[in-house]
Amino acid sequence: MASVHIIEGVGKTTLIQKVTQALKSSGISIDGFYTEEVREGGRRTGFDVVTLSGKRGPLSRVSSDSSTSRREYRVGQYVVDLVSFEQLVLPMLRNVNHGSDAEKKICVIDEIGKMELFSQPFIQAVRQTLTGSGTVVLGTIPIPKGKPLDLVEEIRSRKDVKVFNVPPKCSSVGCVSQGTRWLKGKHTLDIPVADHMKN
Repeated sequence: MASVHIIEGVGKTTLIQKVTQALKSSGISIDGFYTEEVREGGRRTGFDVVTLSGKRGPLSRVSSDSSTSRREYRVGQYVVDLVSFEQLVLPMLRNVNHGSDAEKKICVIDEIGKMELFSQPFIQAVRQTLTGSGTVVLGTIPIPKGKPLDLVEEIRSRKDVKVFNVPPKCSSVGCVSQGTRWLKGKHTLDIPVADHMKN
């Protein structure tokens, strides 16, 4: 079974990016993806998916058209590019899930949120990753608000999952350093995040 650590809170992607950089520089085998804001002229126009192997593609973009076609997926003003998302993320997750025990690695999934969960294949791949053997999963979920997301609540309720809430300023050097040691299995998580751990 995978070792699963889920992060929620403001600044979680920044923390994920810094921990990922530290792990890669240490030679740790790591794969996955994170989401990144796209800005034009100081205005947020959407989000990109960025894989840890260096590939990038659109996750969503602002659309001024309020009409919704049958094949269009929306979150607020953003239209989700499901094809782009699945082309980037699904092969990576399949590679993690089908690797041998000797090839197991840390798998970053940022994030398991409303936009990403329009994809049924992604939901299935995440479930398979969470139940895989040997993999360390480092994922992020949104702060609860509005209608609950089924997979997010399913993950929260799993007894084998540790959910940490990122306190303010936890993207600092100290948090990144200890978070890195924690994921490498050499240190218990004693940064402020631990005070907010949910069972």
